[in-house]
Amino acid sequence: MINIVICEDSPEQRTHIENTVNQFLARKTVDAKLVLSTANPIDVLNYQKESPNKRTLYFLDVDLQHEELNGIELGAKIRKVDRVAKIVFITTHSELAHLTFKHKVESLDYIVKNSLEEIEQRIVECITIVYSRYLNENAEQMKYYTANVFGEVYRIAHDDILFFETHPQISKRIILHTRNGKLDFRELISNVANLGPEFYHCQKSFVVNTNNIESVDKATRDAVMVNGSRVPVAVKKMSELLRRLER
Repeated sequence: MINIVICEDSPEQRTHIENTVNQFLARKTVDAKLVLSTANPIDVLNYQKESPNKRTLYFLDVDLQHEELNGIELGAKIRKVDRVAKIVFITTHSELAHLTFKHKVESLDYIVKNSLEEIEQRIVECITIVYSRYLNENAEQMKYYTANVFGEVYRIAHDDILFFETHPQISKRIILHTRNGKLDFRELISNVANLGPEFYHCQKSFVVNTNNIESVDKATRDAVMVNGSRVPVAVKKMSELLRRLER
């Protein structure tokens, strides 16, 4: 999700930016939310401190009437902590744009307050660009496992995989359990044990996706998956599994 933060000291301008953002999000299917709108740059820095891993788009007024920070100085502090933050400056002072380079803020856009219509258009463009890049980054990072089931090829996202188990009756076959069902195909359990750091060979016949473990039942030595199914864990494998889950 994209968090959106506004820092604008003019109540009228701040309301206008808020309305533009909220109206756009209401019209479009975008996984984004306006989480903070304030006149105080300290509120923004506190938000960043409390949400260090949140992907955030900041709309900052350059000429903040604040005793400690103007908008560009605020942007520089944000950038120092978060190298991937998206920062947009909104100002009446087009001549100050060069200061973003001086402070090495690397802003996404520099919107000059010429007309309300233009400001609205540029704000919407910025949200659209940031969200599009977010989706592309997620798609590039998504990993898949390919299974050949009687000549038909299936691509299953790693995030959807719960666990693999050796077929209980047919040799050299495994059963892949996903969030939505299961697939039975020819493969060795040893060949799926090293798909990625999230997969763990927890028992001779089972490889579990640790990202989809809800809890561990130490009494029965089972990994309880997000769908309620249980995966047995060998005694010698339990401590390593718990260590992985604590990361």
